Amino acid sequence: MKISYQWLKEFVDPGLSPRELAARLTMTGLAVDAVTPEGDDFILEFDLTSNRPDCLSHLGIAREAAVVTGRPLRLPEGQPAPGARRTEEETSVEILDSRLCPRYTARVIRGVKVGPSPAWLAARLAALGQRSVNNVADITNYILLEQGQPLHAFDFNRLRGRRIVVRTAQPGERLETLDGVMRELTPEMLIIADADRPVALAGIMGGADSEISGATSDVLLESAYFDPVSIRQTARALGMSTEASYRFERGADCEAAARACDRAAAMIAEIAGGEVLAGIVDVYPGRLARGPILFRRARYRDLTGLEVELGEAARILGALGFAVEAEVGAEALRAVAPSWRVDVGIEEDLIEEVARISGYDQLRMTLPGGAGAGAYLVGEGGRRAARRALTGMGYHEAINFSFVNAETDAIFGAGRGAGELTLSNPIDETQAQLRTTLLGGVLDAVARNFNHGTRGVRLFEMGKCFSPADGGCPVESELLALAATGARNETDWQRAAERVDFYDLKGAVEAVGEALGLLRFEFEPIETASYLHPGRAAVISLGGKEVGRLGQLHPRVAATYKFKQPVLIAELDFGDLLAADPAEARYSPLAKFPTVVRDLSLLVDEAVTYAAIERAVAALGIPELASVRLFDLYVGRELPAGKHSVALSLRYRAADRTLTEAEISAAHERVTAMLGREFGAQLR
Repeated sequence: MKISYQWLKEFVDPGLSPRELAARLTMTGLAVDAVTPEGDDFILEFDLTSNRPDCLSHLGIAREAAVVTGRPLRLPEGQPAPGARRTEEETSVEILDSRLCPRYTARVIRGVKVGPSPAWLAARLAALGQRSVNNVADITNYILLEQGQPLHAFDFNRLRGRRIVVRTAQPGERLETLDGVMRELTPEMLIIADADRPVALAGIMGGADSEISGATSDVLLESAYFDPVSIRQTARALGMSTEASYRFERGADCEAAARACDRAAAMIAEIAGGEVLAGIVDVYPGRLARGPILFRRARYRDLTGLEVELGEAARILGALGFAVEAEVGAEALRAVAPSWRVDVGIEEDLIEEVARISGYDQLRMTLPGGAGAGAYLVGEGGRRAARRALTGMGYHEAINFSFVNAETDAIFGAGRGAGELTLSNPIDETQAQLRTTLLGGVLDAVARNFNHGTRGVRLFEMGKCFSPADGGCPVESELLALAATGARNETDWQRAAERVDFYDLKGAVEAVGEALGLLRFEFEPIETASYLHPGRAAVISLGGKEVGRLGQLHPRVAATYKFKQPVLIAELDFGDLLAADPAEARYSPLAKFPTVVRDLSLLVDEAVTYAAIERAVAALGIPELASVRLFDLYVGRELPAGKHSVALSLRYRAADRTLTEAEISAAHERVTAMLGREFGAQLR
């Protein structure tokens, strides 16, 4: 927001240089980024927060300057000389939706001569980045910069029926706006219409059919208040942003509509000539009233650590335009916020107003008190354990926004409601959905690493995802996603050619389970998955319940990211893992008796997995069988078609004695016979 120092002095003489004033205003919360010379003037560039729309004008900044300097504020004068005829005799205003338009004022000026603006007016607008159009349009822009109230001027003779109807658009209606674009309107959009058709987008931009031109002689001047949410939604839907919409969607001053309309009408009559019809059409169905807010000294002290006398607090609030009511006892007062302070609604807002004018530099740096011991959030111990396990394996944690692009999210969130959770007012139109999966964000992070020349990437993310619920708020779930690609160990030059594969990622998932103290995960291969490589993907189960999936990224999906090397991904329902009962921890003493190792090399069908073999061996319940381990898997032309070789290492041991050869052989034969019977395994 740009403010002219010389223009500002018309409302208040701060008695400070432009840079001194900028420093004082910055210390009250109105940050001034730059003070730039402009001829005999200085331009102050403010970086205002979205909750201070009252400062989007010279009058708004002047109010603040008057308070911080103690100088009197001079309000702009602008009551037009009344004409012989009355406004209500020439036109009328009808509001069909008072929720979206609580107030609408209009004045008519007849006999206007449209032409170039005076040099002083054009120069003042140019200094603030506004181009001159014509004297009537320039005056509406001038009042907007002066008072923060957007206005619009219609060619009165081009309004059918010479009246205004404020309503929502009808299905199929269209409007060509002043920028020459034909806009498709929807029933949610508020418009300004004449007797037959739309003539303006309420609070955003006027229509081309009723714009002021050199042929205009009569002007209808609009000054209104519109619902901020409605204006914001319409502007976003149409991809528009104007000076008017910027102010309306943040909250204008409803009580300023008539005052700004009078001021603009007086200026038009003075600069462009013409007669201002007597009276103003002011349709205001329900006055927007504001209730009193309590201010307590004790609450002020608790929040700021400072003391303030009630008389001083009342003085500050009164100078800011608040109506201070009688004191409540000796320790509190009540204040009613002025109409232009739409950001004030609770006691903490009053406390902030008093504190910032008193001076933030008065605040003392103190540590907050503590009344008890802290505690982890539910599941925080498990989260930290999983982080330690993954970082110990070389993974780095990624943190992404919860807002995503629906098209990207749908690749991984199919069936979870991807694209259905659209925000009504997104910060970024390209990231307008709540995420249903973490994979999109993690893979974006992998892509960024690739773009910066990093080829070995291991990332994980823990975060909330969302799924739609019938008739209610979205359902939150906590997920864990992993991604790995590149060399298995970049620092080992002897094994530099080894790449991360499916089993490396499987090991990382198992490490998470061990860190949480869970039973062993079960992995079942899946042949078809929308985003995973066929034959290189698996379902992860815990206690018979699916808790996630892992595998190599499908080549089709990898191509959309332009990945030129295999990327392994996994995603688990981390909430289910945290809620699962941990496995019972049991102590067993170190073995006192020797272990005997017997190997088996089996020829089985390729469809037979090691997991199935391991489960079948465990089901035999042989007490002397301490462990089973896969140590080789071979597929080659020497083997029959459809077969592969599986080599197992079986370890036998008893806790109370040394096993005899006969006992070991008997147990080993049971395993061999079962494998032959269950899987058709042949010894090699």
